[in-house]
Amino acid sequence: MTVTVTGLAELKKLAGSDLGTSDWIEVTQDRIDTFADATGDHQWIHVDPERAAAGPFGAPIAHGYLTLSLFIPLFTELLDVRGVTTKVNYGLNKVRFPSPVKAGSRIRLTGRLTEVEDVPGGVQIVVDGTIEIEGGAKPAAVLQSLSRFYA
Repeated sequence: MTVTVTGLAELKKLAGSDLGTSDWIEVTQDRIDTFADATGDHQWIHVDPERAAAGPFGAPIAHGYLTLSLFIPLFTELLDVRGVTTKVNYGLNKVRFPSPVKAGSRIRLTGRLTEVEDVPGGVQIVVDGTIEIEGGAKPAAVLQSLSRFYA
C-alpha cells in the first residue's frame, strides 16, 4: 500500500515512519541481459546460464547494481509525494549486497523514512531500505538512500 502525502509539510510529518513493503517483482534473465547490454558488464556469472549453473551460485545472478537500480521502482510503490515540482535522487550513504539475486527470483523492498531535513527550496529525506529475496535467508541489498523534493 502506497503512503501518499501532498506537499513538503506532510512529508516532514512522516519522519521516523515505516513505509511498508512493496509488491514482489521478478528479476528475469531477460532483465539481467538488458542491464548487461546497457552497462557493458557481460560477465559470465550474469549472462551465461549454462556456465553460471556450474558456478558458485548454481545459476546466473543479477548484477548488484541492477538490484540497486530496482530500488526506485520499488520505492515508488511505498511513497508518493504530490504537490512538489521536482524529485531527485541525491545519493547513497551506504549499500551492501549480502546475498546474490538468482535469475528468476522475486524481490521486494521494505522501507523506513528515517530523516527529513530542510534544504534550500525543499527537503531531503533519508530512507533505510532492505531489498528482500523471496524465500531467502539474507537480503539482496541493504541501503540508505537520499532523495530531495523541491516545492
